[in-house]
Amino acid sequence: MKRQPAIIRYSLMAGVLFASWFGLYSASPADENTPAQAYVIMGTDGNAIARYLTNDKRCPDIRINGESYAMQLRSGAQHVAQRPTVSPATDSKPSIFSQQVCEYRLPANTRSASIAGQALPLPHADVRRVVVIGDTGCRIKAHEPAQACDDRQKYPFATIASLAAEWHPDLVIHVGDYLYRENACPEGNTECAGSPWGYGSDSWQADFFQPAHDLLNAAPWIVVRGNHESCNRAGQGWWRFLDPHPLTNRQNCDLAKNDAYGDYAGTYAVPLGGNTQVIVMDTAIAPKKALDRNDPRWVGLRQAYVEMLKLAAQASANIIASHQPVLAFAAKQTGKTVKLSPGNQALQSVFQTEGQPLYPDQVDLLLSGHVHTWEQLSFANDYPSQFVTGFSGTEEEITPIPDHLPTNASPAPGAQVSAFSTWNGGFGYMTLERTGPASWQATVHDVNNRVIKTCVINGKHSRCNDASDYLHP
Repeated sequence: MKRQPAIIRYSLMAGVLFASWFGLYSASPADENTPAQAYVIMGTDGNAIARYLTNDKRCPDIRINGESYAMQLRSGAQHVAQRPTVSPATDSKPSIFSQQVCEYRLPANTRSASIAGQALPLPHADVRRVVVIGDTGCRIKAHEPAQACDDRQKYPFATIASLAAEWHPDLVIHVGDYLYRENACPEGNTECAGSPWGYGSDSWQADFFQPAHDLLNAAPWIVVRGNHESCNRAGQGWWRFLDPHPLTNRQNCDLAKNDAYGDYAGTYAVPLGGNTQVIVMDTAIAPKKALDRNDPRWVGLRQAYVEMLKLAAQASANIIASHQPVLAFAAKQTGKTVKLSPGNQALQSVFQTEGQPLYPDQVDLLLSGHVHTWEQLSFANDYPSQFVTGFSGTEEEITPIPDHLPTNASPAPGAQVSAFSTWNGGFGYMTLERTGPASWQATVHDVNNRVIKTCVINGKHSRCNDASDYLHP
């Protein structure tokens, strides 16, 4: 082969570097080998959206009931300029999205669907079996001990996803926090050495799509946005890959000036059959402390609450899926003292404005994450049961929640706890099996697929196999 003159070679190299910086070239050799992934996201009114991640330059056709249809491009491969994040600029970097995201809304009469020969899991009109997981990413954060991402004992999300897939669910609910590899692995740390980091597609592949592969193939997903998917974190990937709403120039988290739009998505409901539905709320931006009406976050969260009230009136039984738990506890240790923190006070302050109830009467069950443990609470008065499933991969809480609550402990003003259960034994997942019109059996499985707890849910009330009558000194 004839060798090009040096000036031409250097000009070509400079051109490639320039194009890569501005997004004209976006895939590295490693990215080109990333396998394609098909999956189904449940959206507004139970609409099922087929998504396909691909390195190809065009979207493939989708076959539905034996006929082919052109998929639409949701997001192309691109290099997004660095934006402000929760980390200092020196610990951040631009986001490279090396794969295209294609999508197609599945018609209600879909009996079979496939993309590039991969069969898609289809929604069930009557959902009987649900897997619930949350907080699944591998924690790498600057100036903190890093999780061992390559050790499946210390970061077992792939194992959990495979076990949950073998249970053959009709539906998967992920209660938020998908990406935790925010900063580079500390120098000299062999347990996470070589891990991708930042908010581009390589981190999304390592933290979510690769370990979740089996479970993505097993059932459609309801995806809840966590605080790790806010615009100043992994919001760019959230909007491209997971959110069921349309992707727009203002709702993509690329520019900090649009975060007022990108940090909020509409509340929506997914019917499960039997006059039961899941209402999905985007509360990612909610802080821990109560909010003043003048805080700009108050408006978005209040709108989410108003939309939830309207949707709850559509069904006799409602399950609320939102990331931060409103009716559960977290624990923090100071010296030898363990102090319980109540449920999210920002959401409590927004929801209970003007004497309105925390949740309407039609809401029976709350599913959340955020606290890296498993937890269940039921109440003597008119509050829905709360389950927390933030135990599916991310390093667990340093301070475990006590097995028994102190007298009169309450996660929210007026909430009288009648049954409480928690498990601090490690990672796992929870399943829900419908047993009646408004009743379920919840089962907690550990990373070895052993059953740890079983709980009975009847309407608003729940009790687990080892839950006591609560009042412990």
